[in-house]
Amino acid sequence: MRAPIHLWIVGLLSLLWNAGGAYDYLMTQLGNADYLAMLTEPQRALMDGRPTWFDAAWAFGVWGSIAGSLLLLLRSRFAVTAFGISILGLAASSVWSFGIAEPSSLEVMGSFAAIFSLAIAVILLALFGYARRMQARGVLR
Repeated sequence: MRAPIHLWIVGLLSLLWNAGGAYDYLMTQLGNADYLAMLTEPQRALMDGRPTWFDAAWAFGVWGSIAGSLLLLLRSRFAVTAFGISILGLAASSVWSFGIAEPSSLEVMGSFAAIFSLAIAVILLALFGYARRMQARGVLR
C-alpha cells in the first residue's frame, strides 16, 4: 500500500515538534549555561531537585516521541509502541512535576506549565491515535 501524503506531513511536523522537546532535554541534561540562564532561581532550584527517576521518565517521554516520529516516517508499526512509551514517560514525569515536587511546577512556573504540559499530552495522544489508525489501515508495516 502506498503511503498517503498526510503520513509524510504528520511525520515531519511531529519530528519538528518533538525536536523542540529533545533540544530542551539535551540542553538541560548537559547543563548548558546559556540555555539555563533563562530560568528564574526558583525554576533552577526545581530542576536541580528533580529525582533520577524523573530524568528517566523525561527521557522515555522525549526519545519515545522522537522514535515514534522517525518510525512513522519509516512506516513501521513500532511507531505505535514508541508513542505509547512516550505517553508513559510523560505521565510519570508529570506526576513528579505537578504532584510530588515541592514546590510544584505549577507553583514555580505558573499556569503556563500546566497549559503547555496539557498541549504536549494532547498532541502526543493524537500522534498515538494517528499511528494506530495508520497501522490498522495497513500503512505501517
